[in-house]
Amino acid sequence: MPKRVLENIRAFLKGFAESFKHNSTEYLEFELRELENVFALTLMGEFVGIPSPPTTLVIRLLPHMTRELYVMQRRAVEMDDILGELAGMFEIT
Repeated sequence: MPKRVLENIRAFLKGFAESFKHNSTEYLEFELRELENVFALTLMGEFVGIPSPPTTLVIRLLPHMTRELYVMQRRAVEMDDILGELAGMFEIT
């Protein structure tokens, strides 16, 4: 094979590998965010009716959860009420 063809193949494979690394990192970051949300919901689930761990455990872990609480608050503010929008479209009261 000519040298130029090998260089093109290497460049293509390098670009493919970089793209794969970028996508993999994005998936891992998304998974981390979701696991943090699940952890926070597990500890604070009492507010939405999910059985939660003992209160003493929650209180001991609370200082370590400041980031998760900010994330939960931001997600709650950003979420739309889909059922409310559907009820408004069909004028259900």
